[in-house]
Amino acid sequence: MTAPLPYEKVAYPAAPWQMVGSMWLTVFRLKRDVDATRPAGIYGAAFVSYEEGSPLTYGELLVARALRKGEGPTDGSPMPGAGRGVTITDIWVDSPASVAGGRELWAIPKGLCDFDYETARKGPLSTAAWSASLGRSPIASATFTDVSRLAPRLPFKGATWQPELPEGGGEKVAVLQGSSKTLPARARWDFAADGPLAFLRGATQLASVRQAAFRLRFG
Repeated sequence: MTAPLPYEKVAYPAAPWQMVGSMWLTVFRLKRDVDATRPAGIYGAAFVSYEEGSPLTYGELLVARALRKGEGPTDGSPMPGAGRGVTITDIWVDSPASVAGGRELWAIPKGLCDFDYETARKGPLSTAAWSASLGRSPIASATFTDVSRLAPRLPFKGATWQPELPEGGGEKVAVLQGSSKTLPARARWDFAADGPLAFLRGATQLASVRQAAFRLRFG
């Protein structure tokens, strides 16, 4: 008998999830196709801290691709209220409950990993240093500098479309909306050459932002 995965049969909150925290995001342009699920296009890579006040508190590393015209639900229905939306291609968290809920509720291909995270403030300036690893094998690291906590709070809205996972359950669409204090940030990323995100090493970094103190409804 195959041993259960660490997230199988783990309880998780019912949808929607009302989350609070911060996101550090960089947009990249990938010039060449990697495989069928990672074609050339615009990608976002982000570290996220879901904090107290959320139904689950955990760290997250994700990569999402902006959907191209004509992509999305196979039944032809439009993406709800967000234009083309995104699809999450790669994602790790350090919460088995988040993995279970993400996969079963929204077909988000979450896996488990370990994070190191440090943040500091000096006057209006905030700095953050993140790293993610699978055991002793690094996935990615990033450092960010910003003054986003001084920004006015503004609304945002989007949607994700996820194809069916290997365990089944069908494709899923989820809406996300909320507000955050968002300003441009300075960022430096390093994707491990032998890690699962090595395909982004040659991508062009376009822009970075921090969404500070976000309030997010997902699903």
